[in-house]
Amino acid sequence: MTESHPVRRRRGRGARERILKAATQLFTAQGINATGMDQLSTVAEVSKRTLYTHFPSKDELVEAYLQSLVDDLLPASPSSAQPTPSLREQLLGVFDWELPQTTAPFRGCPFLNVGVEVPDPGHSTHQLAAAYKREFARRLTDIARRAGAADPETLGEQLALLFDGAAARGTVLNSSDTGACARSIAESLVDAALADADPASL
Repeated sequence: MTESHPVRRRRGRGARERILKAATQLFTAQGINATGMDQLSTVAEVSKRTLYTHFPSKDELVEAYLQSLVDDLLPASPSSAQPTPSLREQLLGVFDWELPQTTAPFRGCPFLNVGVEVPDPGHSTHQLAAAYKREFARRLTDIARRAGAADPETLGEQLALLFDGAAARGTVLNSSDTGACARSIAESLVDAALADADPASL
């Protein structure tokens, strides 16, 4: 069968990386439900056979896409290999969004977006997004505990909820300014929670 819009395919290694790059581009711009495998193979410049060789189903591709974002989006775990900001700044830093230079609509948090697009809580993709959100709050709680917060679990959950609210509102309003507003609220929460902490721990 002759394709009406032939796909320019690239030979050689790197097909998986091109597929993930195309998935990130398309899922970010238009969502996962609006992105088909035909479009993905075209943008990635691979055949459908190659696409399904690397990712036998769309669900597996979505999960690989989410996994590729985890390390960049989660609050960093402690590391002796490189200097880190103060504990207070680590808590607030999650609201300092690094935005790509683009005129595309603001898309907020990809894990929230996937949770909305795949609403079944029993679906593996939804469960992956939920696990990320739990880990996000857990890491904030861990930082709050090391900083000496009186109730680190509450502070971690408050900051996680504030982050999600800012991301969701920013998506609806197509504005990244919600991050700065959320940070100002977070400063009040963090400073109140750390009021009795040892200054040396901050």
